[in-house]
Amino acid sequence: MPYSLREVSDVIESLWPIAGAEGWDASGLIAGHPDDSVSRVLLAVDAVADTASEALDIGADLLLVHHPLLLRGVTTVAADRYKGSILTRLIRGNCALLAAHTNADVVSDGTSGVLATLLGLTNITPLVPSADGETGIGRAGRLPEPRTLGHLAHSLAKILPATATGIRVSGDYDSIIESVALCGGAGDSLLSTDAVTRADVYVTSDLRHHPASEAREQAGLGHGPALIDVSHWASEWLWLDVAAAQLRERLPDLTVQVSDIRTDPWDFVVTQ
Repeated sequence: MPYSLREVSDVIESLWPIAGAEGWDASGLIAGHPDDSVSRVLLAVDAVADTASEALDIGADLLLVHHPLLLRGVTTVAADRYKGSILTRLIRGNCALLAAHTNADVVSDGTSGVLATLLGLTNITPLVPSADGETGIGRAGRLPEPRTLGHLAHSLAKILPATATGIRVSGDYDSIIESVALCGGAGDSLLSTDAVTRADVYVTSDLRHHPASEAREQAGLGHGPALIDVSHWASEWLWLDVAAAQLRERLPDLTVQVSDIRTDPWDFVVTQ
């Protein structure tokens, strides 16, 4: 028996409360009516042409994504523009669109929490705790046993789905790592936080040249972590399977699928 979009949205709210979202975020229902019927859901990191097509091809009534399609202001949703094209196709196909973004980052089994668990970290705490002291952005913890930075990078390569840019590392391959700070998605804004500077390594995505260079130089003085830069999409895609399992448990009559489409924007790299 299908559920209403309102019922599905209520479960999503219970799993990833919108109150946990950052003030700048735009999580929540993007398209669709609360009274619409939902029997099949597709989960993806991004609402792009390929994932929208997949949702429509499998007959999904809801495309649940991590990244909000309308995060930044737009002045048009004309169908000859990227965002308008996605919305037009989904609406015409009777497929709702909903985003769970930073509200799905901060929970214990959110994007960073899932990566921390897959790495086997212990004593896991948020990098930036919320007011409740339990949820928050990023995670810090300790490896079950010390390993080299190179070994840790190879472990991440096995955990994460493959992407063209792979995994970039700043630090001595043989340096010993015991404590790990990490943030799924873009995390260079947290480079100066105490939990990151105290860690042996910081794992995140989208590290820009100047913040990474400054952190590397500071680490050279003995006051900062090694850096591991991974694909933004890959670091957050891991969460989808966990989210799907939670939805299936709460809504047993709902068919929930996870998109395997790689929405990392890079297709290949050329090395000298």
